[in-house]
Amino acid sequence: MIEIEQEDDKRFLAEVIGFPGVLAYGNNTEEVVARVQTLALRVLEETNRQGAESAEKEESGYFSSVR
Repeated sequence: MIEIEQEDDKRFLAEVIGFPGVLAYGNNTEEVVARVQTLALRVLEETNRQGAESAEKEESGYFSSVR
């Protein structure tokens, strides 16, 4: 869910609820939604990449001696 507010300086601020720190500013609602969606997708991609790297390390025995 995206929450949009208009600031006192007339810019729009959008936040993706449930994604801490995923905020974006824009000059209108269309721009701010596009920016915050792009940022949210980047966060998801990075999270998925890090998860895949962790799984690869576990499968290769990287964590086998750590207990």
